[in-house]
Amino acid sequence: MARHLGEGRPVFVSDNPAFDFQWINYGFWHAIGGNPFGHSGRRIGDYYAGLTGDFRRAQDWKRFRVTPHDHNPVNDAMGNVEAFETIQRLHREGRLR
Repeated sequence: MARHLGEGRPVFVSDNPAFDFQWINYGFWHAIGGNPFGHSGRRIGDYYAGLTGDFRRAQDWKRFRVTPHDHNPVNDAMGNVEAFETIQRLHREGRLR
């Protein structure tokens, strides 16, 4: 796993880390005996608001989802990944405002 992580600890990023982290934490402890994320995570909306410099925009990131958010865990995760990738790309390109 270290070859994928580099030197730092991975950061858990989720739409709702208070809920999602519990599943991830259990899964890692059950499968490999520990959680590489440690005991914290970050919310996509807060990350997006920080990049835009406007905390009131914490929900605006959801427009970047492609897969419908229908509360099917796989679809929701896919939509969040799509949105996060788009946010990262727009930020790199200097187009996120």
